[in-house]
Amino acid sequence: MANYVCKGAKLKCSFGSDQSDLSVAHPSQPVNLHGKCMANIMDYVPMMNIQPFGQCKSLANPTVAAATAANQGVLKEMPCIPNTTMQWIPGSMNVMIKGQPALMNDCKLMCMWAGVIEVSNEGQ
Repeated sequence: MANYVCKGAKLKCSFGSDQSDLSVAHPSQPVNLHGKCMANIMDYVPMMNIQPFGQCKSLANPTVAAATAANQGVLKEMPCIPNTTMQWIPGSMNVMIKGQPALMNDCKLMCMWAGVIEVSNEGQ
């Protein structure tokens, strides 16, 4: 059974070296669970909701590809700059937070650099 995700949840990216924390900013009338602001599927904005994951090792990331090419083809990890452009999927089918489906710990988020972002701890 999936659990609801709250502000401060731990996230991991398939191409990142570190975990990251989810930031949730619903300033007017936040919906809380155990005193923590609940997230919805629209909490996907890079650098606002999704923080960097340490070093990126995806060759789909232009900075990693360029650094690797300059390193004679040996993978050279570069600082992660998340590039998420679409909401988390799938979201809750029956609970809405601020007019959008609640974010659940089994949801996935795609980074344009080919990474799959998942919730490793829902932050409750």
